[in-house]
Amino acid sequence: MRSPSDPRNIPPKTTQVVVVGAGLVGSLIAMFLKRKGYEVSVFERRSDMRKINKQGGRSINLIATRRGFHALGLLGLGDEVEALSVPVWGRMMHDREGRQVYQPYGKDKSERNYSVSRGALNTHLVNLAESRGIKFYFDHTLTSMDFENRQLVFDAHGEVISIHAERVFGADGSGSACRDSLMNALGETAKVDYLSHGYKEMIIPASEGGGYRLDEKALHIWPRGNHMLMALPNNDGSFTATLYLAREGSLSFAAMSSSETIEQYFETFYPDALSLLPNRRQEMQDHPVGSLATVSCPKWHFKDWLLLLGDASHGIVPFFGQGMNSGFEDCSVFESLFTGDWGRDFAEFERQRQPDAKAIAEMALENFVEMRDLVGDPHFRFCKAVEHELELRFPKRFRSRYANVVYSLMPYHVAQEAGRIQWKIIQEMAEGRTSLTQIPWDRAEAIIDQRLTPYFESKNVRLGE
Repeated sequence: MRSPSDPRNIPPKTTQVVVVGAGLVGSLIAMFLKRKGYEVSVFERRSDMRKINKQGGRSINLIATRRGFHALGLLGLGDEVEALSVPVWGRMMHDREGRQVYQPYGKDKSERNYSVSRGALNTHLVNLAESRGIKFYFDHTLTSMDFENRQLVFDAHGEVISIHAERVFGADGSGSACRDSLMNALGETAKVDYLSHGYKEMIIPASEGGGYRLDEKALHIWPRGNHMLMALPNNDGSFTATLYLAREGSLSFAAMSSSETIEQYFETFYPDALSLLPNRRQEMQDHPVGSLATVSCPKWHFKDWLLLLGDASHGIVPFFGQGMNSGFEDCSVFESLFTGDWGRDFAEFERQRQPDAKAIAEMALENFVEMRDLVGDPHFRFCKAVEHELELRFPKRFRSRYANVVYSLMPYHVAQEAGRIQWKIIQEMAEGRTSLTQIPWDRAEAIIDQRLTPYFESKNVRLGE
């Protein structure tokens, strides 16, 4: 319960900019706006994460990639976030027999992702934002918005708090109250499409000596068709393991109602992970099933007053590692467009970002199928080997879709369409072949010049930028 006598917990009656949501995107956009000279107040429905114990089992480890680091770098935060993270250079597939196959992410060691704890990163960004003069108000739940009078109403432990804001940024996640209010005001409807799959998080503890029990340079995947186990390293020697499985059905979270059924499931599908997950039965029983959803929102702004960012306007499933990165890119794109004409800036941001949001949402869903199923298929792995060789041979003309999404600032919708062209080239080269020595590389180069290069030229895109 907040103390009314404590001025730090009493929000202003009026403020220049209100950010709703103290998560990753909310904290970052607050710092961008503060740098522009605005007074910023951030309101969050949850309690202060720095003062309570983290609830286990509800957060997936995050992957930070170039788009995210680009936005962080504009505020001078890249090195600090990198220090919280563990670099990851590729993915390691585990089959049922315990065999492992490694696939590098990029063309060389310079291209890597960074595994980072959501809680640790969020805490760090809130601390940084506070140090820059941004005010945070936790335990404030947005209950209504008056779009004409520019008022927001919050519930703070039963007390009604009314705030006048000149501008509002809605960064309150996939269950956004800002989005719901905007849709009601405009008479529009947003879609939240939930996957039939959910997830549970477990921990692979560090070894007795404090080291990693798996190769820490890789994201580990146990693909099993319509379900999978995944593990990402933490900087304390542990891994965060996430099980993706149907919510209902004969093979589902609902079907694992006892220690016996949990143990039978892991013995059947993940025998080589049994020794890695000593607390699996307890964690499976204690941790809630997390939801996975795609958010599609027809309008992201209201005149010059409200703009939605991140998951509030375009939430995606986590299978391309771009949820946080696309949200951070929202912040850097908005800053690049900012003129101070708020109505123009909001509208232009929406116009530019909506095609990219749609593209990465679709690619994330496609990557779910790839990660849980295709990475275990020999022909698919050969196609990926062909793709990697094309990158090495023609680096200025061919990069994988993954590389264009993760290691460049290429607009997502351009990377998506280029990926379709590229995959057709790869399949054509791989058809009827089983070895890279059989590939007619001269022909591949000619096809790239004929089909792919003109597309990039039409979009004014140069690889490597």
